[in-house]
Amino acid sequence: MKFALTLTLSAFILSCASAPKIEYPELDLATPANWTASTPAGHIADTWWRDLGTPRLDSLVTQALAHNYDLKATATRLAQAQAQAKAAGAPLMPQLGATSSGAKRKQNFVGFPIPGSAGQVLSSTSTSYGVNLNLSWEVDLWGRLRAGTQAAIADAQAAEADWAGARLSLAAQTARAYFAAVEAARQVELAHATVENYRVSTEQIQRRYRRGLRSSLDLRLGRSSLAAAQATLEQRRQQQDISLRQLELLLGRYPSANIAVGSELPAVDGAVPAGLPADLIARRPDLIAAERRLAAADRRLVGARRALLPSISLTASTGRSSSALGDLLNGDFSVWNLVGNISQPFLQGGRLRAGVDQAAGAAKGALFGYAQSALRAYGEVETRLSAEGFLADQEQALATAASEATAARVLAEERYARGLSNLITLLESQRRAFDAQSRLLNIKRQRLDARINLYLALGGGFNDSTPSQHAEVSQ
Repeated sequence: MKFALTLTLSAFILSCASAPKIEYPELDLATPANWTASTPAGHIADTWWRDLGTPRLDSLVTQALAHNYDLKATATRLAQAQAQAKAAGAPLMPQLGATSSGAKRKQNFVGFPIPGSAGQVLSSTSTSYGVNLNLSWEVDLWGRLRAGTQAAIADAQAAEADWAGARLSLAAQTARAYFAAVEAARQVELAHATVENYRVSTEQIQRRYRRGLRSSLDLRLGRSSLAAAQATLEQRRQQQDISLRQLELLLGRYPSANIAVGSELPAVDGAVPAGLPADLIARRPDLIAAERRLAAADRRLVGARRALLPSISLTASTGRSSSALGDLLNGDFSVWNLVGNISQPFLQGGRLRAGVDQAAGAAKGALFGYAQSALRAYGEVETRLSAEGFLADQEQALATAASEATAARVLAEERYARGLSNLITLLESQRRAFDAQSRLLNIKRQRLDARINLYLALGGGFNDSTPSQHAEVSQ
């Protein structure tokens, strides 16, 4: 009895499952020791959006993380995966159930010549009561059930990494939407200034036309430019309306286009400490999720192979049975049953072998998926590090173009007012000046988007004070 108890306890301890270890596979990739772009040492800080120097953005990101419904849906999927992992571990534990029964039975004895029955049917009535405890347990000596539980745990860990990635993506979307709204507001201001400038020029042309100093061609060209500027203004207002509503949707608000944003785009200064390529796989949530799914596929392959081995199960029941309800409390009426079972699959029509092949294919596919995710992640970082330099050069060139075009516009307006240049020169200088200023605003916003995308590619995180829907769902 002691030996049997020791064997059972040892088998139970062996069957306990834990999360599979994190093991980053060796990939057939020539990964450099450093990024091809020059970056300062260190890693980006958590709550990276604060580096952009906009307190209003920090408040909006916090609101989005607390109220965005897509993120809440992702948190519920994480809770489901965690519950599934918990359920997957249930077969490792003994299963205990209780049953109670009560029955009353009447039986007729027909056809028996019983004296004294006077032609009546002889019958008997019996009553029985019972209560039982049923215990069943499959001894997981080979680790088949444990492998399945570990696979479910790894799936839950992958879901948690997906949730972390969704939070990171939402913060980036909110930041991009915020800066798009700020740029849209500045574009509206610029378009409005353009309309006013063309209106002044058109009124000047109209006064000279009435005095016979300008032709009708000049007047029509001036009116055409004014109308085109008014159309551009309405287009900019529409873009501002769309950007504001998009930002409100990310915040979980009704899209009423009634949200305050800043008046200026912050400057992008300094370089981002990108760390080392080797550190990226342990930082980006999508790579962590891919590694966990690879671990889950590996554990399922182990489980499929061990399903070919014999299974050992124990079944026991104990209870009491009597014809009197009060006797159920009396130990003299106890009954028990103990059964051990060993089963070995033989002829399954190739089902188990096919299961092994299927699991092996899934594990290999997960490995290839992980490799592609890692390669894509390296490519994103390298591309966005390079984009920082390209966009900085573009901004510098456009700043020069805007400055020179504005000076040329002022000069052309002065010369036209003195009759020293024609209208075509004036209109062209005005168009170039406002176009250069609009492009400069756009490139400033592109630089902010590029910086946000770089933070995203490097797997920027959060500090402990950031709101978490995961905590709410898990309660």
